[in-house]
Amino acid sequence: MAETAALPLDPRAVRLDEHADGREEAVRRCGQVLVEIGAAEESYVEAMLERERSISTYVGEGVAIPHGTLVGKDAVHHDAICVLRFPEGVDWDGEQVTVCVGIAARGDGHVALLAELAQILLDPEQALTLRTATEVSEVVALLQPREESSE
Repeated sequence: MAETAALPLDPRAVRLDEHADGREEAVRRCGQVLVEIGAAEESYVEAMLERERSISTYVGEGVAIPHGTLVGKDAVHHDAICVLRFPEGVDWDGEQVTVCVGIAARGDGHVALLAELAQILLDPEQALTLRTATEVSEVVALLQPREESSE
């Protein structure tokens, strides 16, 4: 029996020591990582920038979730996410962002991820873990789908 689960997080898509001079550069870095792992074509990066120009993807707790426009979906090979941490922070229209969760999605596969991420951000301890993680394994474990079993 299949269950709805968040997107698997490719450890290659977790970058914990990034630097960006502003939100456009941070969005561009997210898009580039999605391209590097084969999730999207280069043109998707522009779709992500276009989305950011139309509406901020800042969601609070020092986190932004850059993603492409509807038109950009054609440049996505497979649904994927990336997690980039900016220890020095990035000015996001007056807000300080330290974590960007970039999304490439063809359909609605990212909806489960967004629900999972919302739960993490609503839990101050988990949100802090996401913002301060220094090991890729910490981020991967935090963003794995929750299981009912104790394993």
